[in-house]
Amino acid sequence: MHDRPLAGAVALVTGAGSGIGAATARRLAGDGAAVTLVAHRRDRVVRVASDIARQGGEAVALEADITEADRADDMVQDALDRFGRLDILVNNAEIRLLGSALHATIEEWDQMISLNVAGLAHVTHAALPHLIYAATTSPRQVADLVNVGSAAERVARPGSSVYGLTKSGLNAFTESLRQELLGERVRVSVVEPGAVDDGQENRLGDSVRDAARRPVDGVEGLRPDDVADAISYIVTRARRVAVNGMLVRAGDQTW
Repeated sequence: MHDRPLAGAVALVTGAGSGIGAATARRLAGDGAAVTLVAHRRDRVVRVASDIARQGGEAVALEADITEADRADDMVQDALDRFGRLDILVNNAEIRLLGSALHATIEEWDQMISLNVAGLAHVTHAALPHLIYAATTSPRQVADLVNVGSAAERVARPGSSVYGLTKSGLNAFTESLRQELLGERVRVSVVEPGAVDDGQENRLGDSVRDAARRPVDGVEGLRPDDVADAISYIVTRARRVAVNGMLVRAGDQTW
């Protein structure tokens, strides 16, 4: 395959300030795409965009609260103003707050629903017309929408009820969109990572961090680059190929 299979394409990655999102932005830039990086903290996406530029790629950093529909619309328009088109959307932004239903706060549940569900819907709704247009006007003759889910939706576990709810909903959302957009040549895919060493647990409280670690004790987790590889594989396939879903677990992971 060509060294830069996405040359001329434009990608937008949410949650791109760290972890899977940052790794994906770097990988797609390496594949030749111009990339818009979105996160709620500007300093993080600026740092990743600067790294991409130093490697010869093209990237722009945007700060946006995608839980607000108007801000999601503005963010997509900002990306279009910068690059003129949108060929690839990677919905990666999420928050994972683990804890039992008895002890979790309703604010924590609302945070997950706001970002993992409403944020996903807002960005997708804003981007769809532009993905459809790109599929009909680009040399690739196809566009891609990739939603980053989780293996957690396949196996329910204590302490992750609402997180699992958001990821199960993501899968249904993805499959419905896949069927709706077949005729528009917009490929819709879901990537479901298993245990990932992405530093997210370091931002949790002690009791929640213990709950997050317990199921994966002794497991060598995936690295963010491993998930970015999967996303790159999906969006660089020939137009005739649609990889609708990919489950990527750590090699030692049983659940």
